[in-house]
Amino acid sequence: MRLTETADVWWKNAVIYCLDVETFFDTNGDGSGDLRGVGQRIDHLAELGVTCLWLMPFYPTPDRDDGYDITDFYGVDPRLGTHGDLVELITLAHDRGIRVIADLVVNHTSNAHPWFRSARASRDSPYRGWYVWRDEPPANQHEGIVFPDQETSLWQYDEEAGQYYLHRFYKHQPDLDIANAEVREEIQRVIGFWSQLGVSGFRVDAVPFLLDTSGAEDAGNLPDPHDYLRDLRAFVDRRRAQSILLGEVNLPYPEVRRFFGDEDGDELTMCFDFVGMQRLYLSLAREDPSELVDALRRRPPCAEDGQWGTFVRNHDELTLDKLTDRERQEVFEAFGPDQDMQLYGRGLRRRLPPMLDNDQARLKMVYSLLFSLPGTPVLFYGEEIGMGENLAVEGRRAVRTPMQWTAGLNGGFSTADPSRLVAPVTEGEFGPENVNVAAQRRDPDSLLNWIKLLIRRYRECPEFSWGECTILQPGVPAVFAHRSEYEGGVVVAAHNFGAESVEVALGVSGTGVGLRAVDLLRDGSADVAPDGTLPLTLEPYATRWLRVVGPEDRYII
Repeated sequence: MRLTETADVWWKNAVIYCLDVETFFDTNGDGSGDLRGVGQRIDHLAELGVTCLWLMPFYPTPDRDDGYDITDFYGVDPRLGTHGDLVELITLAHDRGIRVIADLVVNHTSNAHPWFRSARASRDSPYRGWYVWRDEPPANQHEGIVFPDQETSLWQYDEEAGQYYLHRFYKHQPDLDIANAEVREEIQRVIGFWSQLGVSGFRVDAVPFLLDTSGAEDAGNLPDPHDYLRDLRAFVDRRRAQSILLGEVNLPYPEVRRFFGDEDGDELTMCFDFVGMQRLYLSLAREDPSELVDALRRRPPCAEDGQWGTFVRNHDELTLDKLTDRERQEVFEAFGPDQDMQLYGRGLRRRLPPMLDNDQARLKMVYSLLFSLPGTPVLFYGEEIGMGENLAVEGRRAVRTPMQWTAGLNGGFSTADPSRLVAPVTEGEFGPENVNVAAQRRDPDSLLNWIKLLIRRYRECPEFSWGECTILQPGVPAVFAHRSEYEGGVVVAAHNFGAESVEVALGVSGTGVGLRAVDLLRDGSADVAPDGTLPLTLEPYATRWLRVVGPEDRYII
């Protein structure tokens, strides 16, 4: 294929890396990471092979929801740095071929935001209509609560305002009214501001909630919220070419497709594949890939320039809400049997390595899946070294512990006294004395070096992201195999979900005359049989990537 295609539509085979600035690297010893710290560690990301850096919220905040409660959409929290530090980081990233995207959290504000403080003070405030108010809460106020351990209603009475306001998340996060034209215009100004500073797009938080106008009395002012999403995409495209909107849309596949803009692809550029992720964990629990296969077969195609975002873990709880109660319980029993490991009755507050008992073969197999499944892989900081969670930390923050750089004090994250850290460092088997970047850089068999290899080969195989995916029939229930083809290039991947070695014969080509299958993750190659099949031996939790080449192919492998 023409590689310029992969540059023009860069997000289709990017490597996206998500990090929380305050837990990544601290340069001034105050116990909190900062933007300068991310800049100091930018070469770790470049060496890893990251092509897009996703920054979790860095805006001013009371920090009651880990930065998602924002008091100024145009600011930088002083704990983390300044606008100058952010521009410096973007410059450093661009110099290394890494784009930067920011979290766009405009479903709600903090109740300490000047807009809300003005709105609650007077019904004549110009910001009163920016939020959703009622004299009495509706009858369904107890339905759809996102955090059932913290909230009992979607509506909160405000003494100063003399009315109830809508909050789909925490009560200290009042919802903005997207049906209000002034609010929609302000969101565009926010996007325009950060685009001008050099960000290449946004991860859009809680998109279905953002577009839901069911609580607004003036919802008729916005007949179709998807029209607004189209306007927002057009605005982003005008302001900064090749920018993206990566949407958090945890809905069934047919509904997610609407947020892409259906076949027109004129709304979100990318959407996370929550359904595929949840089916992956059910398959891992059963050591049988059939649930993952079913999800891939049901997943609707994107528009030509759209893409699915694939992931193993993210910054929230590992949500399992799209599984049945029985299926969810299977995953709980396999990977989080203790009540303290579970959250909201729907997810797990754990990272992957502890869930898999730190089985390196199995871990490497899962990350091989991440980089070979059709879609764009998204990593959460620390995944590359196999960090674990800290269950002593409350709620979903258990997976947002400081990055572990060395075996030294605070894992090399900060020189501050441990009592002053923004979050406690993980201890025990997954503590920095056992899991850190410095040690793994020097270990050729480490998870870090495995993921570097996967990224390097993934970038060399655009067929995985761009090509047509065909699920193969290996004849062994524990094996998942697929073939990706694009403009004459063919790559095959096989993964053994089971704990036993197996023999398989994969149909990698219609005819095998003169063809070879070259290993991409290890040395070696094999001839494809005349009937187009390739015999393979797969050890427990083994993975193989193979490029099918003919005598005239000029791939450098």
